[in-house]
Amino acid sequence: MSEQPQQLRNEYPRPQFIREQWMSLNGTWAFDYDDENAGERQRWQEGGYGFSKAIQVPFCHQSELSGLADTSFHDIVWYSRTFAVPEAYVGQRLLLHFGAVDYEASVWVNGKLVAKHEGGHTPFHADITDALIDGENTLVVKAVDYSKDVTLPRGKQFWEEKSSGIFYTRTTGIWQSVWLEPVSTQHISRIRLTPNIDRNELSLQAFIGGFKEGANLTLRATITFEGQPVAQDEFAVTRSSESRTLALHDFNDHGLGRWWTPDRPNLYDLTLTLVVDGKEADRVASYFGMRKISIEDGVVLLNNRPYTMKLVLDQGYFPTGLLTAPSDEDLRRDVELTKAMGFNGARKHQKIEDPRYLYWADRLGLLVWGEMANAYHFSEDYVGRVTREWLQAVERDYNHTCIVAWVPINESWGVTNILIDNQQQQHALAMYHMTKSLDPTRPVISNDGWELVKTDLVTIHDYEWRKEVLADRYSDTGKALKARPGNRWILVPGYEYEGQPLLLTEFGGISFKKSGWDGWGYSGAQDEEDFSKRLQDVVGAAHQSPVLQGFCYTQLTDVEQEINGLLTYDRQPKLPIETIRQIIQGTDL
Repeated sequence: MSEQPQQLRNEYPRPQFIREQWMSLNGTWAFDYDDENAGERQRWQEGGYGFSKAIQVPFCHQSELSGLADTSFHDIVWYSRTFAVPEAYVGQRLLLHFGAVDYEASVWVNGKLVAKHEGGHTPFHADITDALIDGENTLVVKAVDYSKDVTLPRGKQFWEEKSSGIFYTRTTGIWQSVWLEPVSTQHISRIRLTPNIDRNELSLQAFIGGFKEGANLTLRATITFEGQPVAQDEFAVTRSSESRTLALHDFNDHGLGRWWTPDRPNLYDLTLTLVVDGKEADRVASYFGMRKISIEDGVVLLNNRPYTMKLVLDQGYFPTGLLTAPSDEDLRRDVELTKAMGFNGARKHQKIEDPRYLYWADRLGLLVWGEMANAYHFSEDYVGRVTREWLQAVERDYNHTCIVAWVPINESWGVTNILIDNQQQQHALAMYHMTKSLDPTRPVISNDGWELVKTDLVTIHDYEWRKEVLADRYSDTGKALKARPGNRWILVPGYEYEGQPLLLTEFGGISFKKSGWDGWGYSGAQDEEDFSKRLQDVVGAAHQSPVLQGFCYTQLTDVEQEINGLLTYDRQPKLPIETIRQIIQGTDL
């Protein structure tokens, strides 16, 4: 096994719902493949099996940072480690959290099954208190991934052993942090925060775990801004969820206020305290931004003012960690680089991103489009899988200020016959309406790129590289809707254009080799001068369009065999950062 990485992702994994007491379980775990699916029959879950390997959690076995770097097919993998419960946790309930395990997970503590979960990108947890013993406890995880199953929500993970084209190395098993957290029997299990800038209010919904009828519970909410009190409320808890609206008693407009924008990412701090029988039982720290994204008269508005989105397509892959960033600082650096190059947002592509990335986008000021990791083949099983996981994703990320749009489906992936198949059209419609029912505050794109049904934004993918062609195509809404780049209809016949804002959400993709590996792109540059010229051509055409209200350039970094990034895979800029910034911002070079 290679040398243990210096950073094992030991920052708090859930930055919008923080408790002071917690214990990371990242680090070295015993590990093994189970290619014959013999583990449960041989009772590996009971803890007596002699695992032959070690792995660094939370890095998948395909990654270099795992210590294994094995990209061959192993659809069933097992993990094991021991832990002792800290004395300070005794007498409380103990929750075991997983950020993400791809794709199915079964979890045992001391041989007792405590959790099963399906969905490779969403979190889950279990109350393991009743499975604990004195001294060392044994934790065992079985993860099952279906490498070749194309009905599985998998994003960019390829179903063949070697990555190729637009598809990359797979991720199997644990790939986000694992941690323990003590809580009282009655505790705050989750919260839902909805800002309303028009009324200068925050809508708060708190969910109480372990709630019992007749219990003497109160919840105290305290809001501050830069340490100064803004609002406070205390109320009785009489059911398992309670809702309140808190008025923010501060000034919030005319350029002097505290609304959140990418240029001024103002955040309020929120502390929630649960009191049981007069004693503090739980305390959670969170935050929120006062931000509104809306559409009025066919215009995209941020905080009630027209706003042009200048996004970059971000795959969220790293050379040594794949879907898992090597460190929290790497996530922060991606946000910083995106902003430094003149973008005000990112479309996280085919990946439900690590909450720590969303935290830095909230904190540093970057718009984010949240996108589902799609499957590639339609079936009724696929519908169930993608629906359940998307529900979990929207719930997990609802509170993040940075997220301003939802993309449940991209480029007809999973619904390849949507143009002619009513069943697939109904699925896309269902995903659109379900997302709107979960979150009425953000726009939803039913099928980003083409073959859209009902949608809040009309979004087009177009890798044309000739400036004059792009300029003509997007000189008029009618021309844009009839162009059919990639020989695709923009709207499914029968779904008429209803005046929605028009955005170019994938374009560019200019390949330029500036590192040690070869690859491809949608068009090629010979040197820096040529790359700069080509970049100016495509971005300039988007800026000059009188009908586009935003764009998303492909892409932030090279990834494996793709060399169409503005940065190399190891995050080195291919042009001076200021040159890229001027092009993206539309200022003179």
